[in-house]
Formats: sequence, structure tokens, C-alpha cells
Amino acid sequence: MIATPLTSGPQSPLFDRVGGMDFFTKLVEDFYGEVERSPVLRVMYPEDLAEAKAHLALFLAQYFGGPADYQAVRGHPRLRMRHSPYVIDVTARDAWLSAMLHAVAVSTAGAAERGELVSYFDASAHSLQNAES
Repeated sequence: MIATPLTSGPQSPLFDRVGGMDFFTKLVEDFYGEVERSPVLRVMYPEDLAEAKAHLALFLAQYFGGPADYQAVRGHPRLRMRHSPYVIDVTARDAWLSAMLHAVAVSTAGAAERGELVSYFDASAHSLQNAES
């Protein structure tokens, strides 16, 4: 996936429509709350989640039309390459997607924005699967 601003027609970027960086910081906090409770996901992350949280929030903000801070800090996203060390089978994919969909569901995003987020996360989860169950 290319990290370019995502807009829906003539509307402003989703980043602006959901309230900016604060929205993505909260979305990521809620997502990682689910990761911490998941025996499938927790083992894939370092003990200290602070850096992973910061990176994901910056990436999502940039992808959805916010500032290019992720690229300034980490370079091109290279999502498949960054995830290749991990075995992402159907179980891991579905656990990740469930955690992210929970974060979207409890977010303050409106219905249209939730639809855009869900569509992106569903496609991303499936594209990063690299193993069969």
C-alpha cells in the first residue's frame, strides 16, 4: 500500500474530518489495548509498546491525509517488508483485524469515516497475510 493522503472525492482528507492527530493517537491506544489482551497478537510485539504505538499513529495519520511525519522519521512505509519477519496467518490476520475494528467501533469517527477506515484496515490485513493457518 502506498502512503498517500486518502480523500473521498472533493472532501477534505479523513485526517481533518476526524479531528487530526488526536483521533489517530486514541485509535492506536484503543487498538493496542486489544493487542495487550490478545494471546495471538501480544507475542508479536515488543514488551514496551511505546515505539510501536508512535509509529502506527504517525503512519495512519499520514496515510489518511495528515502530515508526512511518519515518512520523515521512518522513511517509506514498506509495509510488507516491515511485517515479513512475522508469521501472519489467518488467525493472526483475523486477530489483528478484530482489534483494529474494535478501535474503530469505539472511536468518535462518523459513519462515513468509519467505513473508510474499515475498508482500509480490511484490505491491509488481508494484504499482509504471509502464511496459511
